[in-house]
Amino acid sequence: MSETQMHNATTLLNAPPRLPLVGASILSADWSRLAEESRSAIDAGADLLHIDVMDGHFVPNLAFGPDVCRGLRGPLPDAYLDVHLMVTDPAHFLPVFAEAGANAVSFHAEVVDPAGAHELVAKGRDLGIEVALAINPPTDIAPWLEHLHAFDMLLVMSVNPGYSGQRFIPEVLAKARAARDAMGTDFRIEIDGGVGPANADRVREAGVDILAAASAIFGQPEQERARVIAQMRGEA
Repeated sequence: MSETQMHNATTLLNAPPRLPLVGASILSADWSRLAEESRSAIDAGADLLHIDVMDGHFVPNLAFGPDVCRGLRGPLPDAYLDVHLMVTDPAHFLPVFAEAGANAVSFHAEVVDPAGAHELVAKGRDLGIEVALAINPPTDIAPWLEHLHAFDMLLVMSVNPGYSGQRFIPEVLAKARAARDAMGTDFRIEIDGGVGPANADRVREAGVDILAAASAIFGQPEQERARVIAQMRGEA
């Protein structure tokens, strides 16, 4: 798919059926029944599945290779798979996860310079996927604001990446506000890490329109997940 075709296509990011969107981060799911857990989250109202990829170098943990993405695509053909590359070499993994069925791939500002980031965006467009920039809590967003127009989304990390269940870092909301001011209302801003019903209101007020949650969703019994997702969306 060409870049023009990609931007003319209707996607979850450029034409969301509702806002805010809620993503279920499978890092906290029961891995022994990952497809069933993912289906449960979608049936409960999650708009997308967030898949964390860790290489043991960029972050001190390992998780979720491309076969997990491919394995979910089979039983969940219509799911939006939002792949978060916490890796030192995103250029290697971008085509791998595109082939495995990812809809969107995020890579980190900390491992590329702006020129390299634009090259990766172009590569993602050629592969027919949406591309996002992820940024860690200590990283200054100011040098990246003028480059956000190249991306489909900004992913603001609200914990230091690597593990599920960490405490939310409220100071990162200033980055979301800066990005929203710079990009306007049509640009998607996602937040990931320590997000749940208790802080969802202030997250949304900061301009975030995609809330990814792991333990807040999968730490609940299946019958409670719809309530949690509705609370995060501000519907309950």
